Amino acid sequence: MKQKSLFINCFPRLTPMLQQELESLGYTVARKEKMGVYVHGNYQDTYRMNYFLRTANKVLYEVERFRANDPRQFYDQAVAIEWEKLIPNKGYISISGFVRNDHIRDNRFAFMKLKDAIVDRLQNKTGTRPDSGPNSDRTVLYLRWFRDEVTISIDTSGETLAKHGYRKQPGKAPMMEPLAAAVLMASNWNRKGPLVNPMCGSGTLAIEAALMLRDIYPGRFRTNYGFMHTLLYDSINWQKVKREGDELIARNHGPYPRIIASDHDERVLQAARMNAREAGVEDMISFHHCDFRDTPLPSEGNGIIILNPEYGERLGQVNELTDVYKAIGDFFKQKGQGYTGYIFTGNLDLAKSVGLRTSRKIEFFNARIDSRLLEYELYSGTRK
Repeated sequence: MKQKSLFINCFPRLTPMLQQELESLGYTVARKEKMGVYVHGNYQDTYRMNYFLRTANKVLYEVERFRANDPRQFYDQAVAIEWEKLIPNKGYISISGFVRNDHIRDNRFAFMKLKDAIVDRLQNKTGTRPDSGPNSDRTVLYLRWFRDEVTISIDTSGETLAKHGYRKQPGKAPMMEPLAAAVLMASNWNRKGPLVNPMCGSGTLAIEAALMLRDIYPGRFRTNYGFMHTLLYDSINWQKVKREGDELIARNHGPYPRIIASDHDERVLQAARMNAREAGVEDMISFHHCDFRDTPLPSEGNGIIILNPEYGERLGQVNELTDVYKAIGDFFKQKGQGYTGYIFTGNLDLAKSVGLRTSRKIEFFNARIDSRLLEYELYSGTRK
């Protein structure tokens, strides 16, 4: 099958981890951007990417690239594409994307012109036409029109990959699954030592860690993708990808390091347990209802302690949280010897209250909040 340009989209600052994942699947990154990477591959490669990638949002398969200054030029180029070989003529299409062109004031106008071109082409070639609308559960197209450069792609993911499918109880201000996976990849957790997650909230960090240990990938929780709703879809090859995922799980017998998650809020902890059950990893996580300072730490050490405390949006909250961050530092110093400590925070001023020197500061965004994963080496006695 012909090689095409594939763009794999992710949250800002996750491209290093996304590149790491793609290379582990055998792909070579051709180019990196702020919110994704380009690789070369065929349509069937998108099946594997959608199934196995933990840090991705969308996998875009390029259909056509051309230049157009205005809507008339755009329509003429778009209607010339052989849509009858790509889209079911009695199907359903939705269009999203990014448009910045002097002749377009509203993105929806550009999306409508693309829809018109597709419908007119199919009506002319087949005598029938697809429906269209906002739903992203069938054929999804992505339009990127910047100045006079146009790229039209099939969004092979459809619904975003950022929802890994197990989190039925999101909790308060949850960390999205791709971010949690990326944070774990950026840490020095070797997947042999224990992972301890006080203040676990809805459990996303602990659950993503357990899924990594068990070789369970996000595609196991999905039954529908955009790539299934085009004429390029090959169900036999999709079944091969699913079997590949099943075989990885079947061959993985451990042993597994301990994962411990705690929270002081019993209702939040119940939600975390439910999410872990949905993910099929409840048996791998030891949940504890306690203050974070009372979280049990396995004596073997050589693991990580990772917390995602609140950041504080108002001055009163920030003042209250100062004591919390100081207590985290005390917890690290008093009980964390032999571990590496991590705090994920969107408030670096609060982080100063921890009272420990960081060994690394790794940049992330949590939604639109400029955030850091702060690393602390926790020695027993002096560093020497």
